[in-house]
Parts: sequence; structure tokens; C-alpha cells
Amino acid sequence: MAAQRASNSRLHEVIETTGCTYEALAKDVRRIAAENGEIIQTNKSAISHWANGTRQPSGRTSQYLAEALSRRAGRIVTPTEIGAGTSDGNEQDEADPVLAVTDLGRADVERRRFLAVAAFTTAGVAMPLAYDHEATARMLRARTGTGLVGAQDVDVVREITAAFSAADERLGGGHGLTTVTAYLADTAAPLLRGRFTAEPLRQAAFGAVAELAYLAGWKHHDLGQEGAAQRYYRVGYQLACEADPHGHAAWMMRALAHQALSLKQPHYCIALAEAALARGVGHIDGQTEALLHITHARAYAATSEKPAAARALLAAEDALLREDGPQPSYSRVSGPAAGTVASHTARTLTDLADHVGTEQQHRDALVRWDPVKYKRVHALTYADLGDSLAAQARADEAVAAWSQAVTLMEGMTSDRTRKAITSLRSTLATYQRRKVPGANELARRAREALA
Repeated sequence: MAAQRASNSRLHEVIETTGCTYEALAKDVRRIAAENGEIIQTNKSAISHWANGTRQPSGRTSQYLAEALSRRAGRIVTPTEIGAGTSDGNEQDEADPVLAVTDLGRADVERRRFLAVAAFTTAGVAMPLAYDHEATARMLRARTGTGLVGAQDVDVVREITAAFSAADERLGGGHGLTTVTAYLADTAAPLLRGRFTAEPLRQAAFGAVAELAYLAGWKHHDLGQEGAAQRYYRVGYQLACEADPHGHAAWMMRALAHQALSLKQPHYCIALAEAALARGVGHIDGQTEALLHITHARAYAATSEKPAAARALLAAEDALLREDGPQPSYSRVSGPAAGTVASHTARTLTDLADHVGTEQQHRDALVRWDPVKYKRVHALTYADLGDSLAAQARADEAVAAWSQAVTLMEGMTSDRTRKAITSLRSTLATYQRRKVPGANELARRAREALA
């Protein structure tokens, strides 16, 4: 009961700060519901009951209430803030991605439990396959924000995203996570409620915030917090649909599929990759298309569909050869496309048990990545290269590759690098018994890295 009273006191306080009457607020709620194709009978008595804590808004009404208060207050008010959200963060699934990404960012900053314990779900992978953003678009376009958003505002969001992306590659996902999510919630997302002088500028703003949401998700993924990562990827997809329902939305579908594949959960990944290609082909450059095809290949390999995987690998190589326009910032974030294709070709071949081909592709990837700019990529690639060499019974070379990986991983806050070190220890124990040169020293370094 105490929690409920606290929640309703929050609603009462927000209503008071807006200076509106219950009757006026009820009218706003009814109008917003109508914008979303729903007729409700909210009146001033209902508002009073909610504010007093005797009742709770049902269905999507809490979303309409938060939206009405946001328009009155001139800032983002979330269902959680007014005590109308769920304790497990289900407001992520709201119709409004701007509210959802704001809640996620604040949850990160405030270290709320629901985000810390969020679970990755296969149903979450499939979300884009059934998503219809038309209702969302109607709500977002119905807003008449007071603040004018300019191209410079959007440029700053992109610059900050680029800076933290670069730091992430060198220092790991744990570096700057709270700063990124605070900026996302408090500065970037609120821009989307402003006024835009032209549609291209509006699309650019949604695209920039979608890229920042992707970065937040990527950082959580690198830390092994997969449920939180998936939530950011899903809301990033929703924002991308507003920016570019073809290329950018397809890219975010790719992000969801890649996460699932890295977790050995290939359910829905083939369908998701196919849907991404259906959206993107004809609207994107060859570099970006190659990255979609390589995801398709990995999905096929993960389900042992070898001929289909081979065809998708060839399609990725063909697309990579095209020179038909600039690569957008959302797909450049993964680094040089040729290096990414080589790296994921290696993972595809690993699933197909082609260890010689895997080795060659990892070596190819290494020469395509800047070792300073993409330090973590190099570290993880050396770790994977060592695995492929060990699978070929080339112990001395495997130890050398793994040693290089451990050296590069020093100073990183990354669960992926820790898992890579952990995974090599059992093979190292065998090498120690066989007295493989360098195995004892590497085992010592691995223990220290994990301590």
C-alpha cells in the first residue's frame, strides 16, 4: 500500500506542476486516445481516482495519460514517473518509443532493478516481424512541440555517439555507459518532441537517437546484460522506423538477429534476416547490403542449412564489390564493411565446421581493421583465431594467437573479453599437461585477467 500511495503522489505532483484541471486533463487523454484509434470515456472523476490512489488506469490509458501530461509539461513524462508503469519495465513495449527510450535511459542511470535483471527473450527477436508503426507514427506526428530543433542539435547527437562508440571499441562496454544513457534520456530523446522545419530534419533526428539507442544496447551486450541490450535494440528499431523504414529499420533488425545468433538462439533469425533484406535491398548501398547478407548466412549456418548459407555468403561478397553510394552512419558504426564481412564469414564457417576457412577469414579480418581504433575487435578476433588453430591441432600457433588476444584485452571492461579468456582455459590445461611452449605463462596471465 505504501508503494501505491507513493506512486499516486507522484501523479498528483506532476498534475499540479502542469497547472491543469482534472477536467482539462481528462479531455486531453480522450483526444490522445482518439489519435490512436481508441474511444475511451475518461472524465475528471477518473483522473481524481487515479491521483488519489483508489484506482489505476487500465490498458493503454496510462500511456495516453503520460502523453497528455508530457504535452502539458513541455517535457517527457513517462508512465513510471507517475506511478502508472509496471515494476518490470514493460513500458518498453509501449506504442511510444520516445517514452520507452527515455524510461530505459533513466532506468540505467538510476540502476533500477528491472533493467538489471531483464531477460533476453526469443519473442523479442521476432518483434519487428509483427510490428506496425503506423499507429506510433500518428501519435508522434500529432505532437506540436514548442522547442525548435535545428540541424546543429542533430549533429551534436551524432558527434557524441561517434565519440563514445570510438571509446567503447578501445575500453569496452562498461566505459561511459551511464553517461551515454543519461544523455540519451535527458537530452537526445527530448529532441524528438520538438518542432522540425522540414521532414528530412525530423527523420535525421530520429535516426540520430536510434543510433545512440543502438550504442546503449551494444554496450549492454558487451557487458553480458542481454535483456537490457535487447530492450534498447527493440526501441532503436522503433525509432529507426520513423527515420528510415527501409535501410535503418533493416539495420536494427540485423542487430536483433546478431544478438540472438551470438547467444546461440537462432529462432526467428532467418525470418528476421529475410525481412531485413526485403526492406533494405534497393534502398541501401552495397556495403550495408553485404552486412545484411552476411547475417542471413550466419542464420542459415546456425540452423545447419549449408547450401543456403553458401548462397548468402556469395551474395555478401557480390554486394561488397558494388560502389553505389555512401555508406550511412548507422552501418558504419560496425567498422569497415569488408572487415565485418570477413569476421562474420569466419563465424559462419565455424558453424559449418570449416576450420581452415575460418582461420583464413579471421586473418583476412585482422588486416582490414585498424588495430588501434578497433582494439576490442582485434582482441576477440585473435581469440577466435586461436580457437580455429586449436581445432586444427596447431597448439603452438593457438597459444601465440591467444597470448596476443590477452595482451589486447588488458584494461577493458567487457564481459565478452572475459568470456573469451574463460573459454580457452580448458584447452590451455591440456596444453600445460603436454608441455606446449608458452602454455604455462598464458594460463597465469589468464588467471590474473579474470581475478
